[in-house]
Amino acid sequence: MSFISRWRQSATYSKMILPSLAVAVTLALPSFADAKTLTAVMHSDLRVIDPGLTTAYITRDHGYMVYDTLLAMDANFKVQPQMASFKVSDDKLVYTFTLRDGLKWHDGKPVTAEDCVASLQRWGRNDGMGQKLMDFTKSLEAPDAKTIVLTLKEPYGLVLDSIAKPSSLVPFMMPKRLAETPAGKAIPEQIGSGPFKFVQAEFQPGVKAVYEKNKDYVPRSEPASRAAGGKVVKVDRVEWITMPDAQTAVNALQSGDIDFLENPSFDIVPVLAADKELKMEVLNKLGYQTLGRMNFLHPPFDNVKVRRAAFLAMSQKPVLDALVGDPNYFKTCGSIFACGTPFSSEAGGDTLVKGSGMAEAKKALAESGYDGTPVVIMAPTDVLTLKAQPIVAAQLLREAGFKVEVQATDWQTVVTRRASQKPVKEGGWNMFFTNWVGADILNPVSNVSISGRGTKGGWFGWFDDAKIEELRDKFARSTSPDEQKKIAAEVQARAYEEVAYLPLGEYTVPSVWRTSLTGVLPGAATPVFWNIDKKE
Repeated sequence: MSFISRWRQSATYSKMILPSLAVAVTLALPSFADAKTLTAVMHSDLRVIDPGLTTAYITRDHGYMVYDTLLAMDANFKVQPQMASFKVSDDKLVYTFTLRDGLKWHDGKPVTAEDCVASLQRWGRNDGMGQKLMDFTKSLEAPDAKTIVLTLKEPYGLVLDSIAKPSSLVPFMMPKRLAETPAGKAIPEQIGSGPFKFVQAEFQPGVKAVYEKNKDYVPRSEPASRAAGGKVVKVDRVEWITMPDAQTAVNALQSGDIDFLENPSFDIVPVLAADKELKMEVLNKLGYQTLGRMNFLHPPFDNVKVRRAAFLAMSQKPVLDALVGDPNYFKTCGSIFACGTPFSSEAGGDTLVKGSGMAEAKKALAESGYDGTPVVIMAPTDVLTLKAQPIVAAQLLREAGFKVEVQATDWQTVVTRRASQKPVKEGGWNMFFTNWVGADILNPVSNVSISGRGTKGGWFGWFDDAKIEELRDKFARSTSPDEQKKIAAEVQARAYEEVAYLPLGEYTVPSVWRTSLTGVLPGAATPVFWNIDKKE
């Protein structure tokens, strides 16, 4: 019996993954001896499978397996045709997309322009960048089965970048009947047109997700380049197996029971790097920004003075030391936009970078009217890249004079609970921590943490600020790089003034896989499983 089979069948596994069961469960599965199967341990378990409902990256990654997009960004961040070609009118008001031949949904029905219009409309209601695009949209129509026409009220420079958005929320295409699922409800089926089909019968939320090659998928002819180009599937099955224990996952990788590990623990990286049977590489070169998000609806963070005190208490270095440890993989950065990109600036982030604000934080909290309301922090214990931030932040907040309650949970519970707008006593929350890939925070429109829409379509925490929305609109209208840079600086100043969120530094994380795999693609946002072959 293989290592992974023993692990699946052990009582330890049952207690670790399925605590609600009173007895150990054997994961009896059909035999796939003849199938070329790639087995991966991702950064998180998968439970929410509607990619239009959450920005959680594991759900986005699931989306890339099952669904496809009209446009995509290549390795040079250039927009490319994917499901559709496009042309733009001379006055920059009309965008016409033409679906390519051979597109089918997984149920065998043809992909139509009406399906894509409904999909864009759903995405436009839920995504920050999509919402902004829809603000500028006069009409979105399907004049025939293969043509989508988007007409603007006025020129808007981010149309193609928005529809080619590589990360959460990705504008995935789905059948009209699914895209028209009522707002706030999950789609009832996983029917896409992407390179893999989701195997619903084998899905065990929090335990295992299985994807099979979509034999009807017609890849583009261009070479694969991140999310663009030909998505050629070279294996029969991909299995995502949940292993919350980092050492268990490493043992499985080294023994050959799994093929790919998305996020190894940083302390084991030197050992993995020395293993000749493994290859290690940072696939997401832009890296991640780690951050804290407050709930603006309820005390104490409905008070900007209290938020300011929390901001001043934060220090990036202790967070990054605890999260990563190895300075080769992290950097402090005072920008709310990805560091080293055109709109990044350190202005306003001094205390975060230098850790020099604690004395001022204590003074600010004392003057804020803070009444000792406990700050409830949701702290996931099952995701390596999210364990440290809540603990370090709680220590810093306590030092500043806050009362803090850290509630240990798993990440998928955080993903669900953070959508609640109820007070803490009714299951709500005050603060959580997460990560953005660099591709999600390149500019004021894509960075949804600074969206000021509040409860009318804003991101979890529901920051409400009309001034920042005016600035984001101004940025979207601008066609001058110099003017955009100036507006981005104003956005950052306003975000720090109102404490829209807490940027806590940037880091990269290597992925590691067995040398039996070839064709692993660097990704702007996510590991992808097309183009990968496996030697048996």
